[in-house]
Amino acid sequence: MKSRFVKANAKPRGFTLVEVLMAAMLIGLAITALVASSGAFTLYNAMGVDLSTAEFLIEEIRELTAPVLFADLGPYNGQTYSPPRDANGDNLSDFSAYRQVITVGYVNPANLTQTSVTATDLRRVTVTITKAGRTITSASWIRAKY
Repeated sequence: MKSRFVKANAKPRGFTLVEVLMAAMLIGLAITALVASSGAFTLYNAMGVDLSTAEFLIEEIRELTAPVLFADLGPYNGQTYSPPRDANGDNLSDFSAYRQVITVGYVNPANLTQTSVTATDLRRVTVTITKAGRTITSASWIRAKY
């Protein structure tokens, strides 16, 4: 028959206070890391959404200016659309936080990276997309006179 009393040399059962505190600390560190990474993921996801939207808005200006004759590109220089416009020139009020800034300039035919102060047969159209005063992205393309 077994005795109901614990013998003096028997080892105690369960966890010590130090072991419990160490486990609680490790669980706390894991939760803190998860919360911090979740915040970072949310931030980068929002940045990705902004970049995708900006690329969409650049393509809208590209489509807007595609049928415009070379000689008629000049008035687009310095245009700022807020809210942005689509390929038909209609306001995109759902994207009112964004701004499209268009720059049109002549390009040096001998060096396509340089602008020209005189009229040439090449023009660079640059569209810059901003949100809340912060530049998200910009893109450029060159249009030829013929």
